[in-house]
Amino acid sequence: MSEQTATVAKAQVPFDYDRQLVISVNVSDFERALDWYRRALGFEVVYRIDQYGWGEISTPWGGVTLGLGQTEDVKTGGPTPTFGVKDIAAARAHLEGMDVRFDGDTYEIEGMVKLCTFYDPDGNAFMLAQSLDGRRR
Repeated sequence: MSEQTATVAKAQVPFDYDRQLVISVNVSDFERALDWYRRALGFEVVYRIDQYGWGEISTPWGGVTLGLGQTEDVKTGGPTPTFGVKDIAAARAHLEGMDVRFDGDTYEIEGMVKLCTFYDPDGNAFMLAQSLDGRRR
């Protein structure tokens, strides 16, 4: 199979997806987390269930939400959601202006992408990515 053919080939899925994706994030203080995600990333509440300390917040990507679940023992690690941005320097400057912690400098894979890792108040890791080759990832 040629590289071009491999690029065009689509994977067969074993069942039908409904085009919704919830990325679950553990937080220590639900209200504080809602405020932070609203101010830092511009996400808004989709719904909340206060009795369970759970709610979902919007993202700019239709069908993708973050589910915030309050827990006494926040465990970080695992996947790192990566948000594609048009101007990583501007996005980083906004977050740095809010004293958001970053893991080092923004780095570049030449001609492909610029990346940087940042953390929410509970230490959950996220990344920003700016495509440099004109392709959407």
